Amino acid sequence: MDDYPLIEDHGLIGDLQTAALVTTHGTVDWLCVPRFDSPSVFGALLDKDRGGECTVRPLHTTYATKQLYFPDTAILITRFMTEAGAGEVIDFMPVTGKTAAASHRLVRMVRCVRGSMTFEIGISPRFDYGRTPHRLHLTEQGAVFAAEDGTELTVHPIREPEDERLLDILMDRQNDLHLKLTLQAGQQRGLVLESAAAGPPREMRLTEYQQLHDDTVLFWRSWLRQSQYSGRWREVVERSAITLKLMTYAPSGALVAAPTAALPEQLGGERNWDYRFTWIRDASFSVYALLGLGFTDEARAFIQWIGDRVKERAGRDSDTGPLNIMYKVDGSSDLDEETLGHWEGYAASAPVRIGNGAATQLQLDIYGEALDSIYFAHRHGLQVGHRGWNALLTDLDWVSDHWDRGEEGLWETRGGRQDFTYGRVMSWVAFDRALRLAEATGRPSSAARWSGTRDEIYEQVMAKGWSEGRQAFVQHYGSDVLDSSLLRMATVGFITPGDPLWTSTLDAMEDELVSDSLVYRYNPEASPDGLRGSEGTFSLCTFMYVDALARAGRTEQARLVFEKMLGYANHLGLYSEEIDPTGRQLGNFPQAFTHLALIDAAITLNASLCRT
Repeated sequence: MDDYPLIEDHGLIGDLQTAALVTTHGTVDWLCVPRFDSPSVFGALLDKDRGGECTVRPLHTTYATKQLYFPDTAILITRFMTEAGAGEVIDFMPVTGKTAAASHRLVRMVRCVRGSMTFEIGISPRFDYGRTPHRLHLTEQGAVFAAEDGTELTVHPIREPEDERLLDILMDRQNDLHLKLTLQAGQQRGLVLESAAAGPPREMRLTEYQQLHDDTVLFWRSWLRQSQYSGRWREVVERSAITLKLMTYAPSGALVAAPTAALPEQLGGERNWDYRFTWIRDASFSVYALLGLGFTDEARAFIQWIGDRVKERAGRDSDTGPLNIMYKVDGSSDLDEETLGHWEGYAASAPVRIGNGAATQLQLDIYGEALDSIYFAHRHGLQVGHRGWNALLTDLDWVSDHWDRGEEGLWETRGGRQDFTYGRVMSWVAFDRALRLAEATGRPSSAARWSGTRDEIYEQVMAKGWSEGRQAFVQHYGSDVLDSSLLRMATVGFITPGDPLWTSTLDAMEDELVSDSLVYRYNPEASPDGLRGSEGTFSLCTFMYVDALARAGRTEQARLVFEKMLGYANHLGLYSEEIDPTGRQLGNFPQAFTHLALIDAAITLNASLCRT
């Protein structure tokens, strides 16, 4: 661990097509271009020696650091403080449009705010996950890193005409750049790193940098101004909204589960997955969260993305159904999983996986989540069209024929299919919401079949998903294992929040899955999932627990759990996937599902507190 920053010691910046992580010590150790799921240019997060990075830090000085976002934006400021002076690095990516772009810019401005400081800047790209060598070309105006596969990274210096030539302080060391920059209070200079630049390196003036900065501030503040949320924890909720926007691929409206790959759920373990893709489930949850805050355009884009997936696959019969559980951000589905054997992994946590083999799994819950989000959007004025409705009809025909079968489930287990209770509950949701939509719109439907299937699923869950011995609903039929995915049973209306069966389930989960307010997904020892090792508490599940407690009328308990959970956020309000027993964050970072659940929990809890 001494060679790797903590996962939580990062901030996120991005341009709505890709994103970068910046450590609290000013190092960009993760960046993929031209989009989230592209090969990395900087990947030191997963291999300190072979991954590549861009560093900015005070030279030969003991210093303290602080990191913050420029208010109401995704512009990151990393501050360095010494006795001799104080400086800061301002990092951001100018926002791209809704057309997929090959060129992306990372702006790194270095500023001295007190005294005098000398900074060391290092640029060490490693293209294609460190698999493709590159050469460095220096010019009078900057530099170009050119990989053998044709990929390029151009360095544009930000300077004034009276400065010394940048070439005088650049050094070529094994095709990497290293330079020193001495600044006095009030001075600022920097670099723009540009992938697939349209022309050669060029010197940029401070006025041009300032315009890029101001335009980026204007974009984020104008976007955030759409938020209609005025309840408690507003700053936390809005930071989560900005984080979700940063993880949205603007050309398609798809939301990646996380901008990173292979960050471990357990240090030294094998649960290291690539999350740079879009899950049907996550896209559906995003509709609830963003419509709840008033971001209608984003919700409409996600609904359109879901609708496109439904229409392109409707009626295709297969073992895994007409919908895949996840896709690339452009809607394609070639997510073959491979291992980067030449990388050691974060803190020696191998294997490093790219792609995701779970893409071909059967997970029945996605149909309920898709229909629930479409129905929710309908209630907010976002209507499903004729072709979309016909596609839903054919998908529902498939679910009608296949809902009663084993599956891999929400948690993407790799230990064999089971009759997961959550999958059955969400299949019930699919037919329930389809019936409501048909009635509300007057569209043609198989109402009699849907109604009968919905009721059959309900009766089955009550008969087989309930354990008398545990006095709780269980993970899958024939087991006594608890599963926190079932915290959503009352949220989706399958059971009323005050039902004794439900309150008993909450009590059982509190006894077994909750540890000082933090919630585990399930106990892998009691329910083997086909993978070695353990994991931390799941941050998504903790926020789902808050939502469930609030709906059950346990408002004070819900508030305490929520406030405790806010204390586990990093210094910028960001969450990864999991939290280990020491309070350290684990898994891919930041995780969209966690921030979606935070928003939902805040909205539900705030409403509950307003009623009391």
